[in-house]
Amino acid sequence: MAGGEYTPADAEADLLLPPPAGAAEELAPPPPDTLGIAYAIFFTLGTGFLLPWNAFITAVDYFSYLYPGAPVDRVFSVSYMLAGFLALLLIVLCFSKSSAPARINTGLALFTASLLVVPVMDAAYVRGVPRLYAAFDVTVAATVVCGVADALVQGGVVGFAGELPKRYMQAVLAGTAVSGVLVSALRVITKGVYPQDSHGLRKSAILYFVVSIVVMIICIVCYNVAGKLPIVLYYKNIKKRAQKAEEDGGMSGSSWRSTLWSIVGRVKWHGIGIAFIYGITLSIFPGYITEDVHSEALKDWYPIILITAYNVFDLIGKSLPAFYFLENANVAITGSFARLLFYPLFYGCLHGPSFFRTEIPVTILTCLLGLTNGYLTCILISLAPKAVPIQHSETAGIVITLFLVTGLVSGSFVSWFWVI
Repeated sequence: MAGGEYTPADAEADLLLPPPAGAAEELAPPPPDTLGIAYAIFFTLGTGFLLPWNAFITAVDYFSYLYPGAPVDRVFSVSYMLAGFLALLLIVLCFSKSSAPARINTGLALFTASLLVVPVMDAAYVRGVPRLYAAFDVTVAATVVCGVADALVQGGVVGFAGELPKRYMQAVLAGTAVSGVLVSALRVITKGVYPQDSHGLRKSAILYFVVSIVVMIICIVCYNVAGKLPIVLYYKNIKKRAQKAEEDGGMSGSSWRSTLWSIVGRVKWHGIGIAFIYGITLSIFPGYITEDVHSEALKDWYPIILITAYNVFDLIGKSLPAFYFLENANVAITGSFARLLFYPLFYGCLHGPSFFRTEIPVTILTCLLGLTNGYLTCILISLAPKAVPIQHSETAGIVITLFLVTGLVSGSFVSWFWVI
């Protein structure tokens, strides 16, 4: 079903490279990641590219107050995911060989700009006054820009990490999970500290976006430092040698499309598994969690607790591969299909026996949804770039991200069926 793993040595052997001068030095063991700096940078980048999205969806109570009657979560999901999907599709088909640093830095700048929209518009126009739906349209446009930025950054960072050992991909994915936990923690703290009125909602929402903007600036610095680290340069040198051998072998620009389809063929089952994972997850979270289940006891704390539970267990799932990494991609792909069982289980929490409609089953299922999402995602995204030669790892990372966003888009549309 899924292909095997390539190592730097495999890439060299498959390309039948002649032993140029300096080969012994290039094929020496990789330099150590001193003080774990490279791991920390990839972790920070993972935190950064999902933090804007988490800020938008976690401030749902603020947006729901300003725009009553608007299905905020579901509209944000569709606009963000669809924009990201179309942008990634364009990158894969037309710009997959464009400069990764240019794409990533542009994306981080767009993230910063889209995040600035909410606090600036609040201060200059909205000022906590509800039903200014023109402002809602501008906010949706900001999520569209955010989606395009995500395509530029996530595809690039996943491709970048795909050129390195699997632990760096695990760092990126653990960072994505931490972004959700960070925003959820901010939400819990602000809800407990600030008054639950329009003034308190404004202050907490602005805090989310200010924190996200600061993290974006840190990410810009981290990304531009990462390319200068010895361990990154080591694998980039191997990639350059492999690319040169491929060019010397006669590959022309006109054959790039066939190479692209060959890459897709190598990672397609990894991608299908990831599309299933995120299609199922997003069709349930956050729309079902924030709008369809209710608690008389917990009231408006209930969706916040559920979102926090999901994010914490998603982090646990993305951290587990550091201790036990499932090397068999076929088992992980099968597990992604098995998550279809969440549909009848969550449906039972809406329409099943009375016990199923209580807080405990919903919370347990939400935790399992996050745990399986995190673990299986980390396994499949880590294995996919290793299924191709190192010179194509970045493209494989972008392709696998396209599968991921395809799952997100399909899930964002399926989420509307809960309200039918």
